[in-house]
Amino acid sequence: CVLGWFLYDSLLVPCMRSIIYSDCKEKNPTYWNAKAWRSLESALALTPNTRRAKNVILFLGDGEYPLPVTRAGLAGCLRGRAGEGNPASPLSPLQTYNVDRQVPDSAGTGTAYLCGVKTNAKTLGVSAAAAYGKCNTTWGNEVTSVLHRARKSGKSVGIVTTTRVQHASPGAAYAHSVSRDWYSDGDLSKEAARQGCKDIAYQLVHNTDINVILGGGRMYMTPRRTPDPEYPADPKQNGTRKDGINLIQRWLSTKEAAHYVWDKEGLDAVDENSTDYLMGLFEPKDMKYELNRNASTDPSLVEMTEKAVRILRRNPNGFFLFVEDEVDHGHHSGKAKQALTEAVMLDRAVERAGDLTDASETLTVVTADHSHVFTFGGSTPRGNSIFGLAPKKAEDKRPYTSILYGNGPGYALHNGSRPDVGAVATEDKDYRQQAAVPLDVETHAGEDVAIMAKGPMAHLFHSTQEQHYIAHVLAYAGCIEPYHADPACPVPLVPENRSGSPGLTPHALLAALSLFLQL
Repeated sequence: CVLGWFLYDSLLVPCMRSIIYSDCKEKNPTYWNAKAWRSLESALALTPNTRRAKNVILFLGDGEYPLPVTRAGLAGCLRGRAGEGNPASPLSPLQTYNVDRQVPDSAGTGTAYLCGVKTNAKTLGVSAAAAYGKCNTTWGNEVTSVLHRARKSGKSVGIVTTTRVQHASPGAAYAHSVSRDWYSDGDLSKEAARQGCKDIAYQLVHNTDINVILGGGRMYMTPRRTPDPEYPADPKQNGTRKDGINLIQRWLSTKEAAHYVWDKEGLDAVDENSTDYLMGLFEPKDMKYELNRNASTDPSLVEMTEKAVRILRRNPNGFFLFVEDEVDHGHHSGKAKQALTEAVMLDRAVERAGDLTDASETLTVVTADHSHVFTFGGSTPRGNSIFGLAPKKAEDKRPYTSILYGNGPGYALHNGSRPDVGAVATEDKDYRQQAAVPLDVETHAGEDVAIMAKGPMAHLFHSTQEQHYIAHVLAYAGCIEPYHADPACPVPLVPENRSGSPGLTPHALLAALSLFLQL
């Protein structure tokens, strides 16, 4: 084994080097016994961190499933080691259904994990008493997010996403909308406009005092026919607002020490030590996949996360940050490599945020909002590329990839038979894995998803829980309404020379808690 390792080390790709080395060790029972004993020792030494969290970071891999397995496998290979033996962290399952659906959508799930209340599919920041698309059912049924309540308590707050910032997941942090598709006022139905409902972009600027907003979604913020700064010759990228309001300028006009940027150069130039507010909108709609990103003009999820943390952590009261990576769109298009690379980027953003914060005072939570009809199987050997072929052929005498989809655009029949993928570049970033049922867009799935946590009160994530439980743990750990009156919670400090709400007074906090309990 040792001789083989030295002879072949320079000839093999990193994943295979790792597998040969592991294979040598793994043939000896002592290796497994020692590994288990080290894990057992670590488990026996665990002591719950019961202090309250100064900072709270929620990382969401939208549609990332199975969370620890495929990400570990891909990330391990990219980092030069076998992924299968590198688990991410302890985890427990979450039930993701919406009130009206077994298989959820991202608006209903976003309302659950951010607002603490399960609701109907396609609705944001409202309870299940509100009906999808019915504007007049909004009022009286609003529910507020833990991000909104964190800001009221004196913390700085931020949103980072590779989607448009008005999309379903980030939208649940600040909006109350009976339709997730009301991105701008141009998307409102005539009835909704007549009845006074506001679009999600409008609510982004007016509902919550958010310190950092980074993602896509420029076109929903500016008036119709406003040229996009990056694509001025393409009218399809122009602004879409009918009301003539430039929401970016309105946002800037109400803030001090505020900046707006639309490319990586602008983001890099922002001085986090003198910036209290930052809005960065890097695409007209969603940001590009990581594998399609122009690294010189578009920031990565890791870079956006780092900038957000550096700005938010200046607040002596701490911060709440929501970070989302759009794994979901890759799966919907049936392109597993695009989807799973996004998952790896989320993993790297988690790591970078950990480098920039104190683990003893920062609760970090990583989860998904739902799963996909995505499978990973075929008895593939250790070290095999997860985008490669299974070792045996199917009953039709043709090869198949280890990754497949239950439905989606990858379905295909040629002359009544499944296409032969043996000579196809299955490692290509835009390769569509085969699917069993033909659909234009692959669908979500209804399995439980994993949640992983570290830091103060991380032990509260245990056993199987409903998805809305997340928001309550985040609020309890961070001393955020309605859990702010606990004797263990510190009195919020008023940050000096920082614009925006300084937080609620103790009397106002008690009144807010009383109102919350009545609801």
